[in-house]
Amino acid sequence: RSLLIHGDELPVERSSVKDIDLYHFGEFLEKNYAIPASDVLEPGKVDIPQMLQNLGFMEGTLLTLAGVMMFGKNPQRLAPVNIVKCVAFVGNEISGSYYRDSEDLRGTIRDMYKSTMAFLMRNLRHEQKGQIPTVPEAALQEYVVNMFLHRDYFVSSPWRVLIFENRIELHSPGCLPNHQDIEKIKHGVSVSRNPLIFTFATKEIPYRGLGSGIKRAMALHPNVEFISDDDANEFVVILRF
Repeated sequence: RSLLIHGDELPVERSSVKDIDLYHFGEFLEKNYAIPASDVLEPGKVDIPQMLQNLGFMEGTLLTLAGVMMFGKNPQRLAPVNIVKCVAFVGNEISGSYYRDSEDLRGTIRDMYKSTMAFLMRNLRHEQKGQIPTVPEAALQEYVVNMFLHRDYFVSSPWRVLIFENRIELHSPGCLPNHQDIEKIKHGVSVSRNPLIFTFATKEIPYRGLGSGIKRAMALHPNVEFISDDDANEFVVILRF
């Protein structure tokens, strides 16, 4: 085991195996490890705590943050800051008083990915009689996936998804680590900050891997800016249109 502690490996206080959604965990095991989901639901058929420990989702009697965020029944009861705050503004200023839509998104990483994409797609301006969004859906998928995989889980802040008349801003807690920079990101160099979530969440949300996703997203929508903000301790993707 590495001596370096990652945020997703930390045990979560007040958690236990009872906080795991066995239906979701069973689906995951059946799809990826050929363990029937029905066996997971049948008491005594599968040693659930041992399976969780083997995969890194449990440490002793406590779930790790990865276990909570991937398979928790109610992840935000145990990790309340890990929500997505979404706002679609009228105009182009965050100080504006009017907004079209606002929602706080909760659930597992899989749930929040789906609901974040739904929020974006329903609030994006469309062209050609409402058929084509101003930012291609495939590009948005790449950036939203990376938002969940690479945030700094040591930072106690929510994700923020802001839609303005002329841009989308995706805010992830945690600026880039010292060994990473924006030029490396643009060239497809990907470094995992959260090895457990990176390894297993990519089996649940559409990740294409090897750093190629960002390059593909930039090709689909070149008008993009990346900001690693040390003062705010966050990483921001700005998609202009």
